[in-house]
Amino acid sequence: MKEYLKATNVIDWKHAKILSQAKELADGKSNINDIARVCFEWVRDEIKHIDACDISTVTCKASEVIEVGAGICYAKSHLLAALLRANLIPVSFCYQRLSLDDKGPPFCLHGLNAVYLPNIGWYRIDARGNKEGLNAQFTPPKEQLAFSIHLEGEVNFPEIWPEPLPIVVKALKKYKVKEELINNLPDIPIVSV
Repeated sequence: MKEYLKATNVIDWKHAKILSQAKELADGKSNINDIARVCFEWVRDEIKHIDACDISTVTCKASEVIEVGAGICYAKSHLLAALLRANLIPVSFCYQRLSLDDKGPPFCLHGLNAVYLPNIGWYRIDARGNKEGLNAQFTPPKEQLAFSIHLEGEVNFPEIWPEPLPIVVKALKKYKVKEELINNLPDIPIVSV
C-alpha cells in the first residue's frame, strides 16, 4: 500500500495548506470511513469545478487546487488524494472514458479516485462536484459516481493507478486557461478486438 500513500510532485500532501486542511477535516474522527467521507464531501462541495465557475486558471498539483479553490475533475481528484494520504488513507486514481456531449464521439477521460476502506477494499468515489443530473455520494459499499456508462465507446477503466496518468498531468500543465483545456481534454482511444 506504500505507493498509494506517497507524496509526489503532483500529490504534494506534505504542503502546509494540505496538512492543515486534512487535520481539520479529520479532527475528532477515528473511523477511516468517516475521515474518507468528510474529505470527499469537502472536495466535492467546497472546491469548485472550473466548468461551473468563472475561475479560468487550470490547476494540477494538489496544493494549487486548494490555493485556487477550483479545478477540473482530474485536479480535484489530485487534491482528494492528497487529503486522504495526509490522513494515512490509501487512495488511487481511476478514470472513465465519457462522451463530451453525451451523444457519442468525441470522448474524453474523466478522473476520479478509489479509496481503500477496511472490510470493503477499493471503493471508487467521484469528487467532481454535484449539479443537476449529477449526484455523486459516499455510500459504501455501493458506488454512486457522477457519471454512468451508457454509450458505445464509453468505458469504466477497472485499473487503479497510484499516480495520475501522465496524459492527464501533461494536459493540465500544457493548457493554462480552462477554455484551452476544455478544447483539448485527454482521451485514450479504445481499440476493438
